[in-house]
Amino acid sequence: MNGFLTLLHKELMRFYKVSLQTIAAPMMSALLYLLIFSHALSGRVAIYPGVAYTSFLVPGLVMMALMQNAFANASSSLIQSKVSGNLVFMLLAPLRPLAIYGGYVLAAMARGIVVGLGVLLVAVLFVEVPLQHPVWMLVFALGASGILGTLGLVAAIWAEKYDQIASFQNFLVVPLTFLSGVFYSVHSLPPFWQAASHVNPFFYMVDGFRYAFFGQADNDPWLSLAIVLVAWAALAAGAMRMLDRGYHLRY
Repeated sequence: MNGFLTLLHKELMRFYKVSLQTIAAPMMSALLYLLIFSHALSGRVAIYPGVAYTSFLVPGLVMMALMQNAFANASSSLIQSKVSGNLVFMLLAPLRPLAIYGGYVLAAMARGIVVGLGVLLVAVLFVEVPLQHPVWMLVFALGASGILGTLGLVAAIWAEKYDQIASFQNFLVVPLTFLSGVFYSVHSLPPFWQAASHVNPFFYMVDGFRYAFFGQADNDPWLSLAIVLVAWAALAAGAMRMLDRGYHLRY
């Protein structure tokens, strides 16, 4: 337990010490998206009855910031330790795979949720956003940050250099995020792309999170929650297996 708490504290302090880069900068990026898209499309696009497009954007942008930062925290921390060579000190410690997984993923979840909450708090100063189901908001925020934190850990275990982490993010995480309905409802897409969106697990995170605000969504929130939990469990099992075997960690 002491080893787990030490690792968790180290990971939390890692992003806290550079909060201007890890928290403030992502918040600014998300708010720029809100400013640009709301200015360009507000009044021209209607998604849900009685919901302005600017309001519709906010939950998607919050979830996008949350997911990308949860992934970035876990992946950047572990790959930095691998490249610099100080990972050996963690491997020498009597830490079980579950403790390592928990330390990295919980810290990633913390960063993702802090950034997402920051985006939401600033956005509501300018945009009216109702919150009809706060429990659903918390559940999907935890699920999405857990999945992306786990995915970041898996990516860092697999990768051997920074370029591979960048490729993983640019060719997998970013496309899946942008194609998950952050800026639109999938019901506005042609049939083929609607079907393709339902294969994307990120869609269910965004859609369920948006339901918490408006009580409206493209999918049943219970189905979205089930898919999120199954995806998290599958990724966590894979990550634990990689940690237990020392895959790309012990040379």
